Amino acid sequence: MELESIGKNIRNFRRSKKMRQEDLAEKTGLSTNYIGSLERGEKVPSLETFIEIANVLGVSADMLLYDLLDHGYQVKNSVILDQMQSLSLEDKARIYDVIDVLIQHASSDKQ
Repeated sequence: MELESIGKNIRNFRRSKKMRQEDLAEKTGLSTNYIGSLERGEKVPSLETFIEIANVLGVSADMLLYDLLDHGYQVKNSVILDQMQSLSLEDKARIYDVIDVLIQHASSDKQ
């Protein structure tokens, strides 16, 4: 199982909240070195630590685990749609155009 993705997701959500590793460490009572180790995938947090990090980041557990869950792409889709809310209509249209091209390419590869 690719548990490194937990750390990658922690990093992405931390950055989206404009938090430094030091900020997350302070708010969770963990060391900055430990946060860095988590984000690099060198360590996997205990359940208690995982919950504390999720609470501080203001995200649900499935948002941090979506790469590992069988139905995780539903969560990923929701996260992406939430991120797109603040974009201009023009930027949203560009993103959807790229997605359409990728889907068409993937569909043609299957045939």
